Amino acid sequence: LSMPGHTSPSSLRAWYSASISDFLQAQPHTVLGQLADNCDFALIPTQRDAWMAQVQFLRSRLTGLCGSVFFEFNIPRMGRRIDVVLLIGPVVFAIEFKVGEHSFDHSAVDQVWDYALDLKNFHEASHDVSIVPILIATEAPESAPIALQRDADKVYRPILVNAAGFREAVDVALRSIAGSVLNDDHWSHAPYHPTPTIVEAARALYAQHSVEAIARFDAGAQNLHVTSRRIEDLVDQAREQGRKIICFVTGVPGAGKTLVGLNVATRRRDVDQPTHAVFLSGNGPLVAVLREALTRDEVARRKKQGEKVRKGKVGESVKAFIQNVHHFRDEALIDSGPPIEHVVIFDEAQRAWNLKQTASFMQRKKKRTGFSQSEPEFLISYMDRHEDWAVIICLVGGGQEINTGEAGIDAWLDAVNTAFPKWHMYISSKLTDSEYAAGRALDSVRRRQDAHLDDCLHLAMSMRSFRAENVSTFVKALLDCEKQQAREAFATVADRYPIALTRDLNRAKQWVRAHARGTERFGMVASSKAQRLKPHAIDIRVDIDPVHWFLNDKEDTRSSYYLEDAATEFQVQGLELDWTCVTWVGDFRFT
Repeated sequence: LSMPGHTSPSSLRAWYSASISDFLQAQPHTVLGQLADNCDFALIPTQRDAWMAQVQFLRSRLTGLCGSVFFEFNIPRMGRRIDVVLLIGPVVFAIEFKVGEHSFDHSAVDQVWDYALDLKNFHEASHDVSIVPILIATEAPESAPIALQRDADKVYRPILVNAAGFREAVDVALRSIAGSVLNDDHWSHAPYHPTPTIVEAARALYAQHSVEAIARFDAGAQNLHVTSRRIEDLVDQAREQGRKIICFVTGVPGAGKTLVGLNVATRRRDVDQPTHAVFLSGNGPLVAVLREALTRDEVARRKKQGEKVRKGKVGESVKAFIQNVHHFRDEALIDSGPPIEHVVIFDEAQRAWNLKQTASFMQRKKKRTGFSQSEPEFLISYMDRHEDWAVIICLVGGGQEINTGEAGIDAWLDAVNTAFPKWHMYISSKLTDSEYAAGRALDSVRRRQDAHLDDCLHLAMSMRSFRAENVSTFVKALLDCEKQQAREAFATVADRYPIALTRDLNRAKQWVRAHARGTERFGMVASSKAQRLKPHAIDIRVDIDPVHWFLNDKEDTRSSYYLEDAATEFQVQGLELDWTCVTWVGDFRFT
């Protein structure tokens, strides 16, 4: 094979990159030294030895090939790195080494498949190219039969080989796959546009990745950076000037409001620091899933680095910065002092309770009669107990139905305006839009000298999956019975967002399983009103455990993968599935 006009690549995403010819001429310890210099963790002997084994392995098996090699290629959305990427001819090879392993573990197969899918979906120069994932178990007695299976998007099913079978797999792929020779310089510098799930984002942020590193490298990432930086500045300003500040962040659906909040909380999660922050949500399943995901991830990461660590101890530190807002509120009833946090982030702040709902709850559950504050006013009063400074960050969703007893964002504005005259207000300039229903309260607030409208506090760019950009338009037209609009909207998403309709539940489950690849998560959901699904063995009265359902693997009967337990809208709110089996009955029919 030849590569006309080949140039040596230089990739910011890889810890080592070179043309194959330069790699073969380099001394192994030179390659190892560059990997060690660029790695972002304390290098332990097992990792050093694994790198040396990979270098020696490839040096003896890439002779005669022309292309490029990238070691430790970054996958931003997943917060992980591909062991090796090879660009040879028209093919991208994503390679995962299992040095010393004698078998092909299912989780390892999914891992290398995930790498290929992430390159395909989010790396701009990989959208239209062939990607072949290869899993190498160096001590396996034999390779699996080499059979190239291509899906519609040119991602091939993982090839499983031992040390002796690697070069044959590469050669078979190169003989079978046609296309233009890839430009290594263009490929290695192409932008990445990841759209992480909330769990993936939280994991990456907790592992000290920046919000920009896990977001789309375009206007959306810039928007996130501007808003995150503005909030950071306001926190620093409050502390330095001894002020109390409340700010309201708005954004279009899927713009990353929660991501901004988690970014602030993770950057300031150290309880010993004066700017310690906490992320508060009334969404119980979301809080439980995020806490468990971060705890598992941190335990695994620290064990990999050779530390002895207890899960319970790690879990305590995670709980310190992600909490249920109701537990935070209840602590204010018990302790007359201020909270330990000077910075609090309220997710979906518009869902806090009004005075009537709060007073009713306090009387029924807490035996406190005559309670005279709405939930926003009470929460602000708790933070106001700090004598020096405090910051409240309200993340505000718009265009949503308000449930019984939820106050809307105007209750926060009213509370500050009437009861907390010394608080400075920084308000998204888009809070004036009708979808946020701020209305009269906003008009009153704007007359205050310490109230500021701020463009930087609005997230204007959606971060949602490139596959789902027009799905909401289709769903709205469908529910509104706008047949022609629904047809037109569906035509724009059909290729990238497959939708199938059937009355056979078993066929639906088979379809979902057949389409999911790697660790793409699938599950069954149903309306909380769907009582008549019981003949199909779906009983929505049985509560699922969202932690097991969303986080456990394919071998666990409690996980979503088993397609046995259906989750309701209350259990999946704010969380994501890649493939969904939506079941419904009379509750979704016209009457």
